[in-house]
Amino acid sequence: MDQNVPIFASPRMERVDMPDGGWLLRARQPLLEHAPRITDALWHWEAAAPGRDFLRERGPDGAWWGVSFAEAAAQVRRLAAGLLARGLGPARGVAILSGNSVRHALLALAAQAVGVPVTSVSVPYSLQSGDLGKLRHILAKLRPGLIFAEDTRPYARALAVPEAAGALVVGAGATEFEALEAAPDAALERAIAGVDPDAPVKILFTSGSTGVPKGVLGTHRMMAANQQQMLQVWPFLASEPPVLLDWLPWSHVFGGSHNLNMVLRCGGTLWIDDGRPMPADFGRTLANLRDVLPTLRFDVPRGHGLLIDALEADAALAAALFARLRLVFSAAAALPEVHFRRLQALAGRHAPRPVPVVSSWGLTETAPAVTTTLTDHAPPGAIGTPLPGAELRLLPADGKIEVRVRGPMVFPGYLDEPEADAAAFDAEGFFRTGDAVLWVDPADPDQGLRFDGRLVEDFKLSSGTRINALEMRLRALSALAGLVRDVVVVGSDRDDAGLLIFPADPALAADAGYGARLRAALTAMNQAAGGGSSRIVARAMPLAEPPSLDAGEVTDKGSLNVRAITTRRAAAVTMLYDDANSEVIRP
Repeated sequence: MDQNVPIFASPRMERVDMPDGGWLLRARQPLLEHAPRITDALWHWEAAAPGRDFLRERGPDGAWWGVSFAEAAAQVRRLAAGLLARGLGPARGVAILSGNSVRHALLALAAQAVGVPVTSVSVPYSLQSGDLGKLRHILAKLRPGLIFAEDTRPYARALAVPEAAGALVVGAGATEFEALEAAPDAALERAIAGVDPDAPVKILFTSGSTGVPKGVLGTHRMMAANQQQMLQVWPFLASEPPVLLDWLPWSHVFGGSHNLNMVLRCGGTLWIDDGRPMPADFGRTLANLRDVLPTLRFDVPRGHGLLIDALEADAALAAALFARLRLVFSAAAALPEVHFRRLQALAGRHAPRPVPVVSSWGLTETAPAVTTTLTDHAPPGAIGTPLPGAELRLLPADGKIEVRVRGPMVFPGYLDEPEADAAAFDAEGFFRTGDAVLWVDPADPDQGLRFDGRLVEDFKLSSGTRINALEMRLRALSALAGLVRDVVVVGSDRDDAGLLIFPADPALAADAGYGARLRAALTAMNQAAGGGSSRIVARAMPLAEPPSLDAGEVTDKGSLNVRAITTRRAAAVTMLYDDANSEVIRP
């Protein structure tokens, strides 16, 4: 391990002005050659570092256990042989219902190794949904030949849906996991070598924030290219195999493709965190951090916020963590500036060398990373510059800059969605992401881009003033920290912008002093904002009912579906704009 290797490659970017408006962006560093299949890395590390820990988790007794690279490779071969013996293949794949685990990872790698598509289904679709509608939709699309749940008993209701009929059920309480295994032979090795790198081997379903979940087809080449891209911009990974303590679910691209595949590609160790970024569950994460000091910290903003609170209260833990930590990475949503500054301050006090706070941008359809920040002084909200091999097409779009993507990490299409496929790509083969960006500094392209929200979420007031919904939401979340779970910015065609508020605790909505606390915080936010009506929250109203998973108001990741909320709660929006309504808070 050579800690003198720089963390980042130089962020050099080429910007071409396009004759029809906008720009074409690409990294000046080309994408280098790499193995075509993500599972090729498993066979590499089986030979290069056979005894190194690959996957670890806590067992029922609380002790850590897991597999080395050699043990993982051997079991993946046995499982892959068993999948082929049971007739699984490109048209008859694997669905995994339970959460992250060593067996989950081994089965997923075994399926991918022999070209059997595997889907990790979001756990809330099976355990928290009332009507199981999204689970049934996904299983109907997949028609899996095998369904795995670590323990089938909590999943009994999910496994009883008609769409699960005919699949072999594997897990405690059904066919035992080890019973899947078969003896590897020459036919298995031929199957592994013959897998088409461009055929779908992983299907991840979108969160359904703009409708029902769509199955994103993922290929070996997409995932392998994306990891090569990250290795080129983070060169230290070649000499410092990453150590992760990570809870992020493998049903989503951040945890299941970015993080798990990075550990696999770079020969690192993934310790599976059984904690969650929720007040009741975060204590387990802190206990695990005392056992495992990671070299990289990946999380979503809520997780970073809880960790910051804990580190500020425990200098010994902060010193131990920052002694090994090389960088902190936030994705899935923009990190509030207050968290960004507090993380930088903690690193400044406790780290023996700079620990950059970095971010990235990408989608399920891009495996996922497209851009990343490559400096230890990137401003909050920055998403960086394109990765090697990625091309970004920036187009002016109704006052914003739309971003489209082309490159080897971009997906080939959706599962059985020809109309969605046709709409997803433009005539030049760029994927229409629906996201918007801004320049950090238009005069200096190498400083990269900022995320500027979804094109469909911004709106105009009756005066014609455009409201940047993402920017207003982030300011409100920072101002209302501790008081709210989330907010929805509304006001299309109204005279002013308002907020629908989901309280941090539903009981707060009935608290007589809650409205006054909200009003004071929003008043202070408005006074600091400047910029006229485009930056002012003129009204707000807390909602007693939390967002509904079954109604599509909240995704399984916990993010809000603005369209579903404003449609389902149209009456609440009307009440918000009733000046005679005493429930309306007027900062």
